[in-house]
Amino acid sequence: MDPFGRVHDDLRISVTDRCNLRCTYCMPEEGMTFLPRSMLLSFDEIVRVASVARALGVSSVRLTGGEPLVRRGLPELVSRLAALGFEDLALTTNGMLLGEQAHALATAGLDRVNVSCDSLRAERFGSIRRRGDLATVLRAMDVAEEAGLSPIKVNVVLLRGHNDGEVLDFAAFARATGRSVRFIEYMPLDAAGAWSRQQLVPGDEVLGRISARWTLHPVDQGAAPAQSFRFVDGQGEIGFISSVTRPFCGTCNRLRLTADGAIRNCLFSDSELDARAVLRSHGTEDDLVDLLRRAVWGKHPGHGINEPGFLRPTRSMSMIGG
Repeated sequence: MDPFGRVHDDLRISVTDRCNLRCTYCMPEEGMTFLPRSMLLSFDEIVRVASVARALGVSSVRLTGGEPLVRRGLPELVSRLAALGFEDLALTTNGMLLGEQAHALATAGLDRVNVSCDSLRAERFGSIRRRGDLATVLRAMDVAEEAGLSPIKVNVVLLRGHNDGEVLDFAAFARATGRSVRFIEYMPLDAAGAWSRQQLVPGDEVLGRISARWTLHPVDQGAAPAQSFRFVDGQGEIGFISSVTRPFCGTCNRLRLTADGAIRNCLFSDSELDARAVLRSHGTEDDLVDLLRRAVWGKHPGHGINEPGFLRPTRSMSMIGG
């Protein structure tokens, strides 16, 4: 039990709202507007919030975006965060810039990466990403492993009728590479507002398909949101983040700091606390402590996606950070 009064040890820090792609899951091809640079937290401001969080018991930090690797000078931020002594310092990326930055990030102190990859078929991958190519991302995973950024987790969002026919392909990929493939349910966080339950592929369905081909053994992940399974023969691991059909709100241990300095305690809530205002009005460390504690104490018992009155957040995933 940490000083928050409950276990909250995972801070997700979005370093930018920009991305070098226009993925169908995250944002429309046209019409996106981005924040002016002055509204984004500086590295000094990010480190200050992270330092307070570390003192309060936060042990894990994940850098997100947008696409975090488009933020100039990111290895500098990684180095400064690593110096704070977090037990786990990771980054989630679409992989397009990872190959050229992996070694610098590892040298700076990054521990590992999560790479989004929603198809193993080049043409389909291109249609989902709209920009970028599969070969670059697969090569980037190899480079990241060579740099020591492992274990790599591969994030896959399935859409009914689009890429859900690749479930067994991804399971085989996990077995062949030793990378943990995690199937993430499609959530109502796309910027186009096109989400529908008919497109959702439930985690239990995916697990059933894989279990019919290979025998799996559950892995205890503690408070982590993913349900993880190892192949009984020892060749690989898969996981499921079933935010819609199997909410894990009761054990959620995450807080999020958006690129413009809002502290959010849930992906699906519009409730935010303004850390940027505290930072830029000469607020004290105690003020930041109070903000983080209020964010934790203000968490609701559930996100309400499956309730009749649910309203999707006004911010999309690319603006909140994964």
